Amino acid sequence: MRSLIAALLIVATGLTAPLKSDAQMRKSAIPHLERRGDATQLVVDGNPFLVLGGETRNSSSSDLAFMTPIWPKLRAMNLNTVLVPVAWETIEPEEGKFDFSNLDGLLKGARDHDLRLVFLWFGAWKNTYSSYVPAWVKRDQARFPRVQTGDGRGTERLSAFSATSRDADARAFAQLMRHLRAVDGTHHTVLMTQVENEVGVIPESRDHSPAAEAAFKGQVPEALMRYLADHRTMLHPQLRTAWESAGARSAGTWQQVFGDTGMTDALFMAWAYATFIEKVTAAGKAEYALPMFNNAALIRPNYEPGQYNSGGPLPFALDIYKAGAPSLDFLAPDIYFEDYVNWATQYARRDNPLFVPEARGGAAGAANALYSYGTLRAIGFSPFGIDGQGVVLQGDSSIGLSAAGEGDPAMAALYGLLAPLSPMILQKQATGQISTVIMEGGAQRAGRGRIGDYVVNMGRAGGPKGDVDQMSRVAAMFLQTGADEFIVVGAGDSQLSFMTDRPGLPIVGIESIDEQYWKDGRMVKGRRLNGDETGQGQSLRLFSGDAAERKVYRVRLYRYH
Repeated sequence: MRSLIAALLIVATGLTAPLKSDAQMRKSAIPHLERRGDATQLVVDGNPFLVLGGETRNSSSSDLAFMTPIWPKLRAMNLNTVLVPVAWETIEPEEGKFDFSNLDGLLKGARDHDLRLVFLWFGAWKNTYSSYVPAWVKRDQARFPRVQTGDGRGTERLSAFSATSRDADARAFAQLMRHLRAVDGTHHTVLMTQVENEVGVIPESRDHSPAAEAAFKGQVPEALMRYLADHRTMLHPQLRTAWESAGARSAGTWQQVFGDTGMTDALFMAWAYATFIEKVTAAGKAEYALPMFNNAALIRPNYEPGQYNSGGPLPFALDIYKAGAPSLDFLAPDIYFEDYVNWATQYARRDNPLFVPEARGGAAGAANALYSYGTLRAIGFSPFGIDGQGVVLQGDSSIGLSAAGEGDPAMAALYGLLAPLSPMILQKQATGQISTVIMEGGAQRAGRGRIGDYVVNMGRAGGPKGDVDQMSRVAAMFLQTGADEFIVVGAGDSQLSFMTDRPGLPIVGIESIDEQYWKDGRMVKGRRLNGDETGQGQSLRLFSGDAAERKVYRVRLYRYH
């Protein structure tokens, strides 16, 4: 009776919490991944979100004063998201004593400049090394054992076979995510978290510490064998070939199951890293379940395990990670190599949405971004070193430069163009009405792609003075707005013509091409292009200055005989 009276008093005095609307409930949900039609998308505050990102250099975020003049530059470059490292040594300088002042300062800097963040957890490993672990971990090698070479030498890498190292890393990451939930659980400044960075073993193909040797001589874990059997027809071809060439066994040691090859060492290490990362990821998600991922340093042609990060989530090891680290939402490639399309495509799977946390910027980066957002329905793209010039190292070799010291004009221009188009891009990703045609490097003289009922032929176009850049990477993204109508976004100088292989009238003509500009938050019509600007009505010409002018094209096609 008393409880009934109390309930009536609460109602009478208006103390009951108001019911939230569906819109409020969606907005209060933390950032998460959601399958929408043909695409898996990042949903933030109830709406799909396209990451127009950039990653700072490794040490920039460790000093809030250093970041102070950088924040406005990043905002001026039209980014909406910044990827920043959070180092284990920074938040737990003494064991069990945590300091989140730097993290809180990064949150404030981002919020003050209307930017979102992706935190990169530099825990046990950063690019194979354990250089971001606290001093109390570095100095206690008995408690926190290292990777050993075949002749017994130690390396500056924590062993993935150490439960002590794993649990210490997991406790620190869990504390980080608990604090993040407390200070950002309603703001949603942080969208995702990367767990570790470019893991793997160098200069040998696997760890030879006592624990690693025992595991290598033991049986392949039953959980992995079960996954292989259940997903046999969907496994990456290299993984499936290695398993089947060794007899497609249902049990056995690593060499019995996968053969006596360097790849077996890489698969063995992949399982070790994946299961280590799973414990760390699960501990973090128990506190605050943001989307989480791990990233891969890719392979140079003809390199063997140990010459690259052996054990990382390379394409042939993706299924190992799916089996060993199910708490990870996806695996991501860091792509600095020229054959961007090949690498990116291998990570764009139905069970693995594409997000590129590190890549080259500049004109090539702009073209690669269009291909990622368009054909591959990417969640986001992020050039490395967006805050200034720095040498990008992968393994032991310098493989390129980051963005220019004063920013990245090509990426800034493209992001400025894509920002207002993002809702349309996300909608077309879901409906499958988006595609990108790309040409990679000077060796490729022509490109081809499909948009609806039409085939696009791409060639290199001369600039305003007639010069032809044969080395640049160029791309054009098509957003289908009608049966015969498309919005076209370009990166680089190219010339596009159209044909069809579908039934009906055989010849494709250009009905009209209109320039479209973004002005005061809306798209307005510019010139109607014809004559010399369209090859006498035969082609659409795109130039590298178009993105800087925030210019796109509305193209209407028709067919005749």
